[in-house]
Amino acid sequence: MTTTEPATEARAIAAEAAESYREALGSRLIGAYVLGSLSYGGYSAAVSDIDLALVLTDVQEGDHAAVAAATEALQERSPLHRKLSVFWASLPALRAGEDDGRFPALDRLQLAEHGRVLLGEDVTAEIVRPAAEELLLESARFAVAILATDEVTAEFRTPRRLLADKVWFTKAVFFPVRFLYSGTTTTGRAATNDEALEWYLAQPEAPSKSLVRLGARVREGQPLDADEAGPELAAGLVPLYRYYIEAEVRRLRDVGGPGDLVAALTDWSERLG
Repeated sequence: MTTTEPATEARAIAAEAAESYREALGSRLIGAYVLGSLSYGGYSAAVSDIDLALVLTDVQEGDHAAVAAATEALQERSPLHRKLSVFWASLPALRAGEDDGRFPALDRLQLAEHGRVLLGEDVTAEIVRPAAEELLLESARFAVAILATDEVTAEFRTPRRLLADKVWFTKAVFFPVRFLYSGTTTTGRAATNDEALEWYLAQPEAPSKSLVRLGARVREGQPLDADEAGPELAAGLVPLYRYYIEAEVRRLRDVGGPGDLVAALTDWSERLG
């Protein structure tokens, strides 16, 4: 009996999804592309998403509902299908560095740098790369909106779900590492987990390296053991995020970023303890 490689199986799901979106969107779908670890390597069956990008001729009323309905139907097919995450916008918007569908700046950068065509035309060379400042502002706003909530901050201080959910665990560890690394380039680029990990572990002053190494092992398939992860999280997660926040605040101030965003990050750092 033969087994299918996890990345091969995930790419098959992506190709299946691309056909479903073509049925939903018709000839307005210029192309469908895989992003993330399925495009540049390092796919993890344990924690990786199946990231798919759709480029349309234009965006019309009803497209949001059509894409959402197709995505929901696909995600109901199997646990692996539930890993599907889709980003989409029109080619005119992407050429202008804009988003008229659902396509955050970092994912537009992923498409420009790493997108691999599944069907249709390869227009990745036409995608405008977001500037480093746009990526900085987007990552900071994401952190404030999603991670700086009272619920997540309490989880970081006293982990429970992080001890049982390997996807949550690896995302919590690698988010600051990836964005710290991306912020070291003046033009902005789509950092892979492996690149970010290598860079972070080479920084003499970087804290929580033992936790980051554990995150890498779990991402590679090691079981998440609460007895091992608990002490690592207790010792390393808050220092890791405070280190990230300090760097983010410094960069925001350097570019004259919004004062309310700086204040929100500073408040989050204080609430982390």
